[in-house]
Amino acid sequence: MVDKTSPGWLTHSIEIVYENAWIAVSHREVTAPTGQPGIYGLVHFKQRAIGIVPLDACGYTWLVGQERYTLGQYSWEIPEGGATIDEEALHAAKRELREETGITAKRWTPLLELHTSNSVTDEHAKAWVAQELEFGAISPDETEVLRVKRVSLDDAVQMVLDGEITDSFAMASLMKVKLMLDRGLLAF
Repeated sequence: MVDKTSPGWLTHSIEIVYENAWIAVSHREVTAPTGQPGIYGLVHFKQRAIGIVPLDACGYTWLVGQERYTLGQYSWEIPEGGATIDEEALHAAKRELREETGITAKRWTPLLELHTSNSVTDEHAKAWVAQELEFGAISPDETEVLRVKRVSLDDAVQMVLDGEITDSFAMASLMKVKLMLDRGLLAF
């Protein structure tokens, strides 16, 4: 239940302690909704996260694998990328799908919006289902070494359940697509 009488969080000071082209990290002196003084560290994202679940008429999707520096391990994910705040999100999704998989799509269905880790960051993510697919060559960013694999949606969901896919954006997107298909809210 939401307490409408709570004053919410109060921010007294903001100090940017690190910044680059993608993020700004700030230290904040705050007062919690309880009235207690405290501190907060916030990672502000200068871009939105964009994700796509490509889905063909036979029930297959495409996953992208890459070494993730932040984790020090390999990660299987849906095609994902970023969009500047002023870039139209669907345009960015089409670009990311084409760059990472070589796929273009004629039909785009909004899938979800989420906040990836709202305890420390304001990152906002948007995902779509891409259907009626056409295929071409991939053109990843110069820092990316990508593997692309076609798997059934059921196998991708099983990868989530088995802990092979741990990326939160990919997990939420794949599970929602499966749920929408099962409930008849989406068709192949």
